[in-house]
Amino acid sequence: MAQPATPSLASCSPRRYNPLINPTHSKPALVDEHIEDQQHILFSRPILGALLFENTTSDARDHCANERTFLSWLRLSMYLAIVSLAIIISFHFREQPSGLERRMALPLGIIFWLLSLTCLANGFYNYARTVMKYSRKAALVQSGWKTQVVLTVIGTVILGSCILFLSTNRQS
Repeated sequence: MAQPATPSLASCSPRRYNPLINPTHSKPALVDEHIEDQQHILFSRPILGALLFENTTSDARDHCANERTFLSWLRLSMYLAIVSLAIIISFHFREQPSGLERRMALPLGIIFWLLSLTCLANGFYNYARTVMKYSRKAALVQSGWKTQVVLTVIGTVILGSCILFLSTNRQS
């Protein structure tokens, strides 16, 4: 008795239009068709279409982990942007900000805003680089020295800001 053939990615197509899942009604981009292309897989046509990978080993799991890592960078970026805005507007619960706090607010807020943009750029760069490696079936290296430098700078700025806030609160 012959086993039924499993459908390939090329034969998979959406059965009906769902505006919540695919608002542009675009066909998915098959990654295997773009392996030889020099163009980055994220910029392949259709631009807003889904990327379909062949799940031969642990590709689906690794791709989902890559997406979660990007979302973690996005979340950190949003937290830093919120902290930046809170510092700039000198948010206080009980009393008015002092003159020193008002003078420190704008430069410190700008530093946190720049760190937020750096986190967002680093997260997108890691995501795009990893997706390109998936499309070429290359070895996967998730973190590097650039990521470590960005995280070290962010940690140092946060620690320095906490020390600065505690020392100005003690003086007032």
